[in-house]
Parts: sequence; structure tokens; C-alpha cells
Amino acid sequence: MKLIQEGAFISEIIFQADLASHAHERLKKSVDAFDHIGIWSAIQSILISSSNISKILWPKSKYAKRGQKLRKLLKIDSKCVLRSRKFRNKFEHYDDFISDFFEDKNIYAYTDFVMNPSLQSFGLDCHRGYNSYNNTLVIRGEILDLNSIIDTVKEIKLKCKSLFLK
Repeated sequence: MKLIQEGAFISEIIFQADLASHAHERLKKSVDAFDHIGIWSAIQSILISSSNISKILWPKSKYAKRGQKLRKLLKIDSKCVLRSRKFRNKFEHYDDFISDFFEDKNIYAYTDFVMNPSLQSFGLDCHRGYNSYNNTLVIRGEILDLNSIIDTVKEIKLKCKSLFLK
């Protein structure tokens, strides 16, 4: 990979990290303002931006060497939380997620966009929920800690910026 290409990817990671950070700030403000649309907009932005970083660092097989080189350069562990794009995929392909949920089932209730589902009687049994007290996203009982996503994005951004300071 040419140095100019490497620089372009590093710059893009920094940009996506800034987008995720901005979305995290919007999320906090939206929670304080009880802004339902703002909350879900910010969550989706965090998922998309962090997933874009993931795609740069863990690309499809055709570009696997590029990803390996960037991960080595940035000293990113293979167990990095950004490696999985499962939650982003559920948001991005939500039509499939709904179809799969209703397929071959007798469903009589559908609960979505729940605030603090862990504190309510149906618990984690909602399609999408957000726990504002610990900043976690819940999708059909699976939990994603958004704090770990934001912290990891910040760490990777710092590693990227340090490359420009050398």
C-alpha cells in the first residue's frame, strides 16, 4: 500500500471517529432533552461511523492485506470490539430483521424503540431498546455497550493522530 493511500485511510478513520464522537455528544443531549428521534438518530450514527472504521480495518477478503497492514500499524488487537458489525447490520438491514422475526411465528406483540427496557416488565424482550442509565443498546435480548464502542473509537483515533506526529 502506498503511503498516500495509507494516509487517506488513516484520515478517514479520524473523520469517522469524529462523527461517532459528535453523535455520542448528541446522544447525551437527546437523552437529557427526552428527544426520542435525537436518541435513535445518534445511536444509528454511532453504529454507522464505528462500522465504517471496522470496514477499513477488517475489509472484505479482496482487501484483507490492507486491513492487516493498517491493524498492525495501529497495533489493533484481533479481539477489538469494532470487528463485529452485527448490530450495525441489524439496523442497516432492518427490513430483513423484521421479516425474520415474524416468519413462522405467532406474534401478537411487537415492541420497538423502548427506553430503558431493562427496567421495565418485559425486560429485554423488545426489538430495539436503549438503556440510558448505562448507555447500552438492546436488540432482541442482545446487548451492545456503546461506551466500549466510543472508548475504542477514541483510542484508535489517538493512534491514528500519533502517526501524523511522528
